[in-house]
Amino acid sequence: MFTNSDIAELTAFRRELHLWPELSGAEEETARRVVAFMTAGAPDKVLTGLGGTGVALVYDSGRAGPSVMIRAELDALPIEETGTPDYRSRIAGRGHLCGHDGHMAMLCAVGRVLARQRPARGRVILLFQPAEETGQGAAAVLADPAFAAIAPDIALSLHNMPGLPLGHVGLAEGPANCASRGLDIRLCGRTAHASMPDTGLSPMRALARLMPALTALGGGGPLDTGFRMATVTHAALGEATFGVAPGAARLMVTLRCLEDAGMDALCAEAEALVRDVAEAEGLELSMRYDDVFLACRNAPEAVALLRRACTAAGVPVSEVPPMLGSEDFGRFGHDRPAAMFLLGAGEDRPQLHNPDYDFPDDLIPVGAAVFLQAIREVLG
Repeated sequence: MFTNSDIAELTAFRRELHLWPELSGAEEETARRVVAFMTAGAPDKVLTGLGGTGVALVYDSGRAGPSVMIRAELDALPIEETGTPDYRSRIAGRGHLCGHDGHMAMLCAVGRVLARQRPARGRVILLFQPAEETGQGAAAVLADPAFAAIAPDIALSLHNMPGLPLGHVGLAEGPANCASRGLDIRLCGRTAHASMPDTGLSPMRALARLMPALTALGGGGPLDTGFRMATVTHAALGEATFGVAPGAARLMVTLRCLEDAGMDALCAEAEALVRDVAEAEGLELSMRYDDVFLACRNAPEAVALLRRACTAAGVPVSEVPPMLGSEDFGRFGHDRPAAMFLLGAGEDRPQLHNPDYDFPDDLIPVGAAVFLQAIREVLG
């Protein structure tokens, strides 16, 4: 399926992507690199600028049949890399510490095989999606009129997963990733001289009340339909000075549920709590949401397809519980069967988003082989 030359070139390309990470919504150079690397394989259609910086490569049989989409992510993280590979990030404060560079390399591997032999019918769409880490990219791609022209009948994806044995697949029907939203709270009172705090209005008490109260709305527990979690991710009070009593505060909280149905209720409770505290303390208040992720559900028919593909590719597969983390891929499953599988990155590897994480290159042909087997079953 893959020659030694293929593996060497795909590995080198993955490491090139690792050198030059770009943040969500700003992946122009990453997209350009993907297109440049893949155009030698002469895809039948190349779409750029999808949902901002997204790229879609289409391999068309020229015969009637379904469309299968395989998705990878373009973006990196705003984290300083501390690992020491020769290809360590050259961009300060940014790193491919979630393995999206490896996911892109796998899609490029699939494209290499399709360039040599088109599917027997239908078409394959390789989507390189922008802004996964912020939860904005999938919605932007789906809203792009250019995507409507290539809308797939089934969508597949993967995520590498430290903690699972290297090259083993984890997969299950139903909930695959939690829904989550970032609630950004701003409290405004009135600053004062530190020697006369009574002449101002400090949000200190409100901030102190809100952090434990919001966390108490959801402390985790079993991953069932009632699962809820609220995590304080950032808190700031006033300025870093000794002469001023604070007049403003900011609090950021991530709200998380297993399924979308529970998120509206959790948000309503959080907002009511914040309003009550702000009113009691006489503070002005503003709230907004960022990083909005819908729940990701694996459709039974897509899971069955991936299980058969793993068997055909000789890849061990087992059932795994849903991920607590969120994933932007879930939006692609609202209008079509979709599924994401987890591909083990090794049991002793640093976790995703750790500053020393590095995607294992040995996974490139493994993930690509599963996708290719799924494509063959659907399209021949």
